[in-house]
Amino acid sequence: MNPLPAAPADTTHDTGGIGGHPRGLTTLFFTEMWERFSYYGMRAILMLFMVKTAAEGGLGFDTKKAAAIYGTYTMSVYLLSILGGFIADNFIGARRAMVAGGIIIATGHFTMATGSIPAFYTGLVLIAIGTGLLKPNISTMVGSLYSEEDGRRDAGFSIFYMGINIGAFLSPLVTGYLAQSEGWRAQLASWGLNPVQSWHWGFGAAGVGMTLGLLVYVRQRERLAHVGNAPAPEPGSHGRPWGKLGLVALGSVALIGAMKLSDTYPAVILVLFALQIGAILFFGFRPDPDSKRMAAILVFFFAAQIFWAIFEQTGSSITLFADNLTDNTAFGQPFPSSWWQSVNSAWVILLAPLFAWLWIKLGPRQPSSPMKFTLGLLFVALSFVLMVPAAKLTAEGKVSPLWLVGLYFLQTTGEMLLSPVGLSTMTRLAPQRLVGLVMGIWFLASALGSKLAGVIAGEFKSDNPAELASFFWQQALWVGAATVALFALVPWVKRLMGGVR
Repeated sequence: MNPLPAAPADTTHDTGGIGGHPRGLTTLFFTEMWERFSYYGMRAILMLFMVKTAAEGGLGFDTKKAAAIYGTYTMSVYLLSILGGFIADNFIGARRAMVAGGIIIATGHFTMATGSIPAFYTGLVLIAIGTGLLKPNISTMVGSLYSEEDGRRDAGFSIFYMGINIGAFLSPLVTGYLAQSEGWRAQLASWGLNPVQSWHWGFGAAGVGMTLGLLVYVRQRERLAHVGNAPAPEPGSHGRPWGKLGLVALGSVALIGAMKLSDTYPAVILVLFALQIGAILFFGFRPDPDSKRMAAILVFFFAAQIFWAIFEQTGSSITLFADNLTDNTAFGQPFPSSWWQSVNSAWVILLAPLFAWLWIKLGPRQPSSPMKFTLGLLFVALSFVLMVPAAKLTAEGKVSPLWLVGLYFLQTTGEMLLSPVGLSTMTRLAPQRLVGLVMGIWFLASALGSKLAGVIAGEFKSDNPAELASFFWQQALWVGAATVALFALVPWVKRLMGGVR
């Protein structure tokens, strides 16, 4: 993907949107809110739907198979964002890519709602493709609303990020209620409908969310007429770069296929890590500054993968822990286990302003980017340390929901230290000619971490407290070891960054 384009100068006078920002931001805010509603709403019930028996309305998959599918799906969403960005940058523009992506996403959700296994897999593929088209390009559109000198730019992205989390917070509450609640199932039965098919109402609600996002976008499209246009062919070029498109598409599919092999051959992951360490050393000991910065980027990439491998289990192993082993009641009233998927977003909404204030308050005294990454890994490791005693307590029955509240607090704290910091650091470290490649690397870290999360979650077992405690403890130790290693490397990484903080 190319660097974010600058908007025309007259956008600085557009103050008709949220908080005095361009009106186009309001449109993109609600479009993204509904798109994230659809994505996180479906994700909240996906793992549960796969492992529930046919009598319960599910697919009856075992945990290992369901986790592998979940990991491949979430990996593909991130990985295809690279292809989606390339298509927009070189062929159809961000605006058309968003519309096409939204239509494909909605089609995928409604396909899943029909109920058959072929429709289930088809829906997952469509959602991954559509999200790959929409997700990177809507962020590009936000950046295009502002000139580089516009002081509202960072605040605009903060507002946009809040829209993401509002959608992610609300969606599991809606889809989880429709998929799991006894009240809704009783309502279906009263209408003469099969109550065990409630899962498909949840998938359908996700599709309705994406459709609402598309309606907002199309009705207010004139606000965005000046940004996201299809690029003109470069002078002297021979049309569009179809050959490069083929290579990007082939590379994306090949990497998805290679990582899919890790379901059967876990050694694939070890080879992947070895290659990354080799690349870090290769670039790190070259004399030119750009190579050294690339080595620093790869260190952050390595750390981010490990972080997401734990964090992304919230939709797999942690969802199963919530469903099978947690007392899902509040004030004496039961609630669907999928509602836990809203807690991370709630913590983000609460903590993001606190961290923004903290970094401003500390100013030059704030930790360096490598140290923030180290702290991010530490907090996500502590989240699984916390789950060790919780796992042991399951021997006495279902555990208090406060354990999961604590887990999500620790993981969200780690997210605040790593995710926004990583995005900012990538853009500052990347050589100008390689900004698109470096942003692709950042997406790739999320993709590979998500797949690794699925591989690990396949080992989750809820019927043996000792094995379950070992499951969490082993991962906490591995991430703890990575934390110590990254802490030891902080001085070296700072030197590699060449003055970038």
